[in-house]
Amino acid sequence: MFNMELFVFCIYLLFMVGIGIFFFLRSNDGGEKGYFLGGRSMGPWVSALSAGASDMSAWVLMGLPASVYAAGLGQTWIAIGLAIGYTLSWLIEAPRLRRYSIAAKDSITIPQYLTNRFLSQSRVLQIICAIIFLVAYTVYAASSIKACGTLFNTVLGLEGSLTMYIAAAIIICYTFLGGFAAVCWTDFFQGLLMLGALLIAPIFAVGIVNAGDGAATMQQLPNNYWNMFANWKEILSGLGWGLGYFGMPHIIIRFMSLRSNKDLKKSAKIGITWTVLILAFSVAAGIIGHLFLGDIADSSTVFIQMVRKIFPALVSGLLLSAILAAAMSTADSQLLASASAFASDVYKPVIRRDKATDKEMLWAGRFVVLVIAVIAVLIAANPNSGTIMGLVENAWGVFGAAFGPVIMLSLFWRRFNFQGAVAGILAGAAVDIAWLILVKPHFALYEIIPGFLCGLIVAIVVSLLTKAPSEEVAAVFDKVASGVEDE
Repeated sequence: MFNMELFVFCIYLLFMVGIGIFFFLRSNDGGEKGYFLGGRSMGPWVSALSAGASDMSAWVLMGLPASVYAAGLGQTWIAIGLAIGYTLSWLIEAPRLRRYSIAAKDSITIPQYLTNRFLSQSRVLQIICAIIFLVAYTVYAASSIKACGTLFNTVLGLEGSLTMYIAAAIIICYTFLGGFAAVCWTDFFQGLLMLGALLIAPIFAVGIVNAGDGAATMQQLPNNYWNMFANWKEILSGLGWGLGYFGMPHIIIRFMSLRSNKDLKKSAKIGITWTVLILAFSVAAGIIGHLFLGDIADSSTVFIQMVRKIFPALVSGLLLSAILAAAMSTADSQLLASASAFASDVYKPVIRRDKATDKEMLWAGRFVVLVIAVIAVLIAANPNSGTIMGLVENAWGVFGAAFGPVIMLSLFWRRFNFQGAVAGILAGAAVDIAWLILVKPHFALYEIIPGFLCGLIVAIVVSLLTKAPSEEVAAVFDKVASGVEDE
């Protein structure tokens, strides 16, 4: 029997692979900088939607609506925190980071930028960053692959583990072939699809609810469902999500890839608008989904069930492809960021001692893409691995706590030094993980908050207790702070 939804999924996936093949044939001679940063040639629309799509993984279509569906408007603070954090990262962090990454020996990765920022010959910071990248991104990618399995299992009845392997193979294919340019362009199209799906489905559903055909009424909703201020820890934890943006490598690397500061300003407007709309309608999907569907067994499928009940198979297949888009647009960025960190910051300087050719670097990065993807699938396929939102929350917390304070201090504090950066990253990551394991089960405050604060304090204290940066380092800082464009 012909399945229209499966047919639409297949067409969509073939389109993604086609983009990877196109950029492989077009840019195969681009070298390390071309593969990992697109040659710093990304335009404002592609960079803006790519940054947003790489951030808004399947949790924005499955995890966040599920949380709002189950717990009510208190979960809206996550969206508010993310909107504030994303806006500030574009307005405050992006302009300085783009200039500084160029001034710091034209750095193409975050670990490379942090090392070059202090003109250090030590590889310690790069190795530490690469290890955190590999671990956290594997967990993060697992959440995206798990979402693909849930989608195919719910819609098509296919076995979840099998479809996770298929989805991972598609992601590996276009990331493996096309590099950063392919990832950005696939993210661009996926960002448009995600926005369209989140705009259309809730609007149609609320129309049906208003017509009296919804499954639930206001009186049937749980107690305090509409109360945003019932729990102070819920409010603080939700706002704390915004801290993650200052240290999320696969997002802020888009800032470094832009052609010019003029394009950056345009990208900021596009990206902020897109993200605010996505978050607002993700919350709406959870609320309207509860009114439209009533009680369902698996809250993570609220968006899927809402779309399938409203639209015919051709349209639902297209809209549900947005979940594939969300999952793949984040997983590909995470795989590439991990690959670039390993190839540029460990393989080339440590293993090969700067003797690796561009071709060798590309294949080292591609090998890491393959390894991380396989491990991520194994985690996702494990029934004890946790929810989609839970996996995202864990990885997001580690990145935000480890890198957020250090990146911001490196951009805006002249006295900041290499020792402070190393200590801040280690302290932020350690406190985040320790809080998650030891404290959070008894005190439900998101671990990114204590992790970020401890990372910030340790970085400042260690910098003040150790030798000030050299005049040469300070001169580069002053040049960047003056706003001189470095094209």
